[in-house]
Amino acid sequence: MKSILLAICALLALAPACAQAETAAVNGVSLHYSVRGSGEPLLLLHGFGACAADWGELADRLAATHKVIAVDARGHGQSTNPSGVFRHADAAEDIAALLDILGLNQVRAIGFSSGGITLLHLATRHPDRLSKMVIIGATSHFPPPARAIMQSATSANLPPDVVAAYRQCASRGEAQVQSLLGQFRALGASQTDTDFQVADLAKIKAATLIVHGDRDVFFPVSIPVNLYQSISGSALWIVPNGDHSPTAGAEPAAFIDVVARFLSQKPDGR
Repeated sequence: MKSILLAICALLALAPACAQAETAAVNGVSLHYSVRGSGEPLLLLHGFGACAADWGELADRLAATHKVIAVDARGHGQSTNPSGVFRHADAAEDIAALLDILGLNQVRAIGFSSGGITLLHLATRHPDRLSKMVIIGATSHFPPPARAIMQSATSANLPPDVVAAYRQCASRGEAQVQSLLGQFRALGASQTDTDFQVADLAKIKAATLIVHGDRDVFFPVSIPVNLYQSISGSALWIVPNGDHSPTAGAEPAAFIDVVARFLSQKPDGR
């Protein structure tokens, strides 16, 4: 039946809208993901508290030229996480295992915030698994202002739109929301989850585009500049007046254009 549906989507040129939902058992969790489109495989990793569905129209646009694989990180959306603990290194190993299941040796990838941190772990631990990556609002470490925000995060003191976004993605209801908030606070206290040194970043082989807002309240602009200086051959786009989600609001069209050109470039940059 699945193959018939995919064939119909292809014949009607509706492949982007015909995402196929799947689950995979990896590292003790059930990982939920969707696949749409055809072409070079492109992985999409969302931010903390969000889910794969949040990529929305962007995933559909990218599926016109890529086989888009959008994943719910462990404990997010419809994915499970029995341990109740979230570490970006574990999330990266989940992705590596998923790629094995899908028979994909190497992919392109886009990661926002926590998803971008996961990609940094994947790119340093398994350098050959990524050919290109775009990291948006990501960081090499959690600076004190970010830790303060993270460690104080509750549904009572976070902005209402942020809490609403958590709840919209939580397939298991309020218990899942509260569990994720607890995991977010724990990340803010962790000294080991995200601590990339220059030697770590030098291991990255993927062609890398770093996208960051110059008004990011979590991670100051010095962090993406340092990533740019540490990742060989990387490119840097600092979005003027951009916040932690610099590609939202007035920028999605520009973002799609920049990312499309980056993904289509040959290794020599042309």
